[in-house]
Amino acid sequence: MAIGATIHTFEVQLADVDRGVYEEFSLRAARHPSETEAFMVTRVLAYCLEYEEGIAFGAGGISSTEEPAVLVRDLTGSVTAWIEIGAPEAQRLHFGSKLADRVAVYTHRDPAKLLASWEGKTIHRAEDIVLRSFDQGFIDGAVAALARRNAVSVSVTEGQLYLELGDAVLNTPIHEHRAG
Repeated sequence: MAIGATIHTFEVQLADVDRGVYEEFSLRAARHPSETEAFMVTRVLAYCLEYEEGIAFGAGGISSTEEPAVLVRDLTGSVTAWIEIGAPEAQRLHFGSKLADRVAVYTHRDPAKLLASWEGKTIHRAEDIVLRSFDQGFIDGAVAALARRNAVSVSVTEGQLYLELGDAVLNTPIHEHRAG
């Protein structure tokens, strides 16, 4: 953890009907000084939406070149899911796609611009990479409700995300785009 990182805690109630995942867990997220709150909220949402045994935040956070922001390891330690946040370079996706069985990107930015930035670049199994985004203003609404200690309810049903964070109640469709 970098000097000056701000720790946020989340008590999460997750009900992902679409995947059949129902869990309650505590999550600590260190926000590096160079990381925006929007990036961190997107990172926490990606963790929740990808939740499964072996999930963890990447060791280096946003400054790591060796690991993504979120990853899943199996019992042998092999990376099975490489999950990027924001606007990763095509080269990182290429690397992650060669290393892991599955790659996903969650962005709080314009997905069309991100997809355009990958066009014509070499990305291993690009057609299998899923880019997920949210309605404009959704992440900003979550950032406005963010505190150092947070009670969070995340529900997903039929591709719709419902988020209760503090006093805020937000919802958005989870938009899926393909990289290839």
